[in-house]
Amino acid sequence: MDKNVLRRIKLRDRLARYVITVGGLAIIASVILILLLIGNVTIPLFKSPAAVPLADLSLADPAPSGNILAVDLDEYLETAVALDADGFFRFSSLPGGEAGERLPLTPPSDEAAHPLRARVEAPLTFSTLWSDGTLTIDQVRFTAHFDAEGRRSFVRQVQRQAEFPPPEEGFPSQSLARMTDAGRVRVDLFADNRLKVTQETVSTDFLGNETRSAASYFLTDTDEPITALVLDHPGTALYAGTGRGSLLHWELGEDAPPRLRNHVSARNDGAAVTALALVFGDISLAVGDEKGHLSTWFPVRPADGGEPLLTRIHRLTRHDQAIRDILPSWRDKSLASFDADGSIHLDHMTSERHLLRIETEAPLTQVALAARGNGLLALDENRRLQLWGVDNPHPEISWRTLFGKVWYESYDEPAHVWQSSAANDDFEPKLSLTPLIFGTMKGTFYAMLFAVPIALYGAIYISQFGSPRLRQWIKPAVEVMAAVPSVVIGFLAALWFAPKLEKAVPALFLSVIFIPLALALGILLWQWLRRFQPLKRVERGYEFLAVAPVLLLAIAAAVILGPLVEGWFFDGNFKLWLFNETGQRYDPRNSIVIAFALGFAVIPIIFTIAEDSLSNIPPSLRAASLALGASRWQTVWRVILPSASPGIFAAIMIGLGRAIGETMIVLMATGNTPIIDLSMFNGMRPLSSNIAVEIPEAPHGGSLYRVLFLSAVILFVLTFCLNTVAEVVRQRLRKKYGRF
Repeated sequence: MDKNVLRRIKLRDRLARYVITVGGLAIIASVILILLLIGNVTIPLFKSPAAVPLADLSLADPAPSGNILAVDLDEYLETAVALDADGFFRFSSLPGGEAGERLPLTPPSDEAAHPLRARVEAPLTFSTLWSDGTLTIDQVRFTAHFDAEGRRSFVRQVQRQAEFPPPEEGFPSQSLARMTDAGRVRVDLFADNRLKVTQETVSTDFLGNETRSAASYFLTDTDEPITALVLDHPGTALYAGTGRGSLLHWELGEDAPPRLRNHVSARNDGAAVTALALVFGDISLAVGDEKGHLSTWFPVRPADGGEPLLTRIHRLTRHDQAIRDILPSWRDKSLASFDADGSIHLDHMTSERHLLRIETEAPLTQVALAARGNGLLALDENRRLQLWGVDNPHPEISWRTLFGKVWYESYDEPAHVWQSSAANDDFEPKLSLTPLIFGTMKGTFYAMLFAVPIALYGAIYISQFGSPRLRQWIKPAVEVMAAVPSVVIGFLAALWFAPKLEKAVPALFLSVIFIPLALALGILLWQWLRRFQPLKRVERGYEFLAVAPVLLLAIAAAVILGPLVEGWFFDGNFKLWLFNETGQRYDPRNSIVIAFALGFAVIPIIFTIAEDSLSNIPPSLRAASLALGASRWQTVWRVILPSASPGIFAAIMIGLGRAIGETMIVLMATGNTPIIDLSMFNGMRPLSSNIAVEIPEAPHGGSLYRVLFLSAVILFVLTFCLNTVAEVVRQRLRKKYGRF
């Protein structure tokens, strides 16, 4: 051969090798880059929270009484607010600590009265108990103003929200109050352990006339000393903790006396309850005791269906000393608590994560948690005021909440739940990926259960038994099926196939019985018919002409007999029978629909690759087997299939990967219900469709946003592992059965 021609061939080969190598490396690098990009978004989910000191100052201009009753701070961490025993709100700029103005707290009718106790009931909202027994609720408001040069300044105001007159029975040792649109509630605890509830209700008739009524009740349901009280924000539930470690729960109705619903032990070895708080949402009760235990409780309905019983659900990190107070977050299920030694803990209820631990040099008297949860303000007994900035973006995320069972509020038991949103802002995020992974596996299983037998049997028949002319028509037709957009398949499955199937479920199950039975009877009949020479010609690559009428007759019989069987055995309504007898609901968009729809999308892939693998087996192997006396089926089973097994296995694995990653079909054809249920009559929500559903509504950088990217990482890793295992198995099959 001419040397110039050889030189050009070698040059082209070298160039092709370089292009292929660079292209392959670029693809590998792109895949790794994609994984790194989506993985980088998920990393902050598992970042440890941090507290950064922002301010450390002493309160200037001390109150004559030397006592600070309550402290709070604004959501921007710019101003600290302290209410002193002289009845003044004192403002300090942060982080510098410059003393600002002092605003007086308007006294009640008795102008000689002075504040004795105060607590923060809401952001910058203070409940104050005065020396004459009056209880007031006041809110500090900041109004921003900008001058001509754009400099910002604030006008601070104190607005009285409500004033409750003193009780006639004397001065209370502790008082709580709530205001609602329907009225007001005040709860007083006296030194002799009497507990009084005063309710004022307002009703309006159709003419707009208001009618006010008041009622008072004394709660005498316990003789144990009450050491802690908390009232929910609607004023309908009252909780008390006692010195003997008991918890009491009363229901406060508008037109009925308070009813004791629970009286249970706090399960803390009789330790006195020292602090109570209601977690954001007013469903869970946080309980702290003198031994430092911190736990959360909420009512759970017993298995026998009786009255809901207050049950300990979560146990959080224990303090070394008695807990003095618990401060719930105003935006999530986090809890800040501090003990007598000045240790502050920040925990999250749902994830049970211990987020932060802050140690101070002196015992603390007051602690405040910023409205956004991004700051902690603490005042110690030396009047030292300290501020920490809190970086805690994803407290509700942990490996347990993502993959384990969690006991969520209002649930009767721990469960795997995905629920990313609700009608209100105080719900408990439920971001378990387990139902989504299960949904992915369930949908893939049913799809492969339908697709693999049809695709493989079709490939075996077309490549080994069908005539070449038949192969020229069938294979391109099946390959064209792969070009059908998945959104079209999902649309037809959801709006056409699912309603049809819902009316013919018994017929479907009958067809599962009738088709194999009809084929068996058809084979027996064919053994007799094949004696006729004209019919025997069908066996030469046109067997489908004999099989097709049998299949059609079996399906027709199932369709005709389906309504009759439903009337005879299921009282004419299969769905109602299914629910009454098994407790399962029939979801119109269920796993059966997915089996047909997703299977339809997977069949062309498996069929094409498997058929190519079977057709590429050398004819000499088949001829040698037939020459030794083996039948065509024995040749296929003992020679062709083992030799083509690497390609067949690769076809199944590629089809499996296609089914796992499919989005639009499962998005449109399933009920998108993230549940763990093997029943074929229920739907599911796979990881891929969940990403498509949730990502448009996910706030950028939020927990939901990052969890969705974690779902993408799991899909990526799952597909990578499947492909790796498939390649390992395929290589072993190739070594075992030769180069094929």
